[in-house]
Amino acid sequence: MTGEQPAQGEQPAQGENAAQGEAPADKDAAPILDSQKDVLRKRKGKNGQQGGENASGEQANQPAQQNGEQVQAPQPAPVDQGPPPTDDKSAQQAIQPERIAPVTEEKGTRVERAPDENVRDRRRPKGVDVVREFGDRVILQFNNQTIVESNDAPRMHRGARNVYYEDLSGGRTREIVERDNGVQIVTIRNRYGDVIQRSRITQDGREYVLSYVDERHYEDDGDWRDPGDDLPPMRLTISRDEYILDSENVEDPDDYYTFLEQPPVERVQRLYSIDEVKRSARVRDIARRVDLDTLNFEFGSASISDTEVQKLDGVAGAMEKLLKKNPAETFLIEGHTDAVGTPEANLALSDRRAEAVAEALTNAFGIPPENLTTQGYGEEYLKVDTAGPNRENRRVAIRRITSLVAPVASAN
Repeated sequence: MTGEQPAQGEQPAQGENAAQGEAPADKDAAPILDSQKDVLRKRKGKNGQQGGENASGEQANQPAQQNGEQVQAPQPAPVDQGPPPTDDKSAQQAIQPERIAPVTEEKGTRVERAPDENVRDRRRPKGVDVVREFGDRVILQFNNQTIVESNDAPRMHRGARNVYYEDLSGGRTREIVERDNGVQIVTIRNRYGDVIQRSRITQDGREYVLSYVDERHYEDDGDWRDPGDDLPPMRLTISRDEYILDSENVEDPDDYYTFLEQPPVERVQRLYSIDEVKRSARVRDIARRVDLDTLNFEFGSASISDTEVQKLDGVAGAMEKLLKKNPAETFLIEGHTDAVGTPEANLALSDRRAEAVAEALTNAFGIPPENLTTQGYGEEYLKVDTAGPNRENRRVAIRRITSLVAPVASAN
């Protein structure tokens, strides 16, 4: 079965499941956050409830019951973070500066073939299971969470004159992509394939750190854990239109730049890997979101016509302007589907949609692929709470996640 195809037994969510959609029509109302939509799934997992596969379905999201009372998932105590950050530097105020070794400092051993060419064969922590494959997409399940994993190598390697790999200590690998203009894109991955450092090295030897995470966060061989579990529930103090920019409401293309240049909505407690950001709704929520709801995908399709590509002109111009100020910016492109079809197929479809937008931004507008990362979320975070076909749910969203994944000092 493919994504967004009719599935038997699916009904619109009701009751508590209303949090699966973004109902507020009032632009001054607080938005429903992705991390709020995750609460019911986590309650089920922590209390041993068994449910259906559908992340939007009623059975999967029933709250746990104990002695007739609803059990609330434990949450960290609220933390007074003070006023929202005024810029990226103040957003990272809580992060202790540390020396970041040059990405090429450690001597490596050249290897002949790319590690983990087949996504299915990657090494993964205990408790992570491959449940299905859709072409070059693999569906993984762990900690009561289902995600899609794919390979960004085709995007990163396009136009390269040379690509080679090295083994490093601790099961890590280093990939070096050499471009015709003399620029190198160097990526270090840990033993599970997570990006722990990525840098652009220019012709004059200057290194821009696009992403970096302290490897000590990966010392445990246990499950991939959600770093958002260490954070209290987000208390958003701004209105919906300050947190989410709907492209259908954009009157001036400069609105994209004005919105995307704004800092995170709360202080960042530590730097996260790109993969941690992808897997954690709570961490992603720290970054504001642009919904490209004017970009139309046909039912069950990830293709973008030339007419639709032109709708990316405004956001691409904003990205280009931001990259001129800081070449180390990183943008997360999220793919989404409506709730028709199997959840696994929709994950794969949404991931292809995110990749299609990244390809268009690079091919049509020249945004470097290393500044873009993609992830599909299928039907998990519906914008409109319905199990039926819905164009608004077939969307792509963009967040500027630079302050989450890289030290801002790398821009200087």
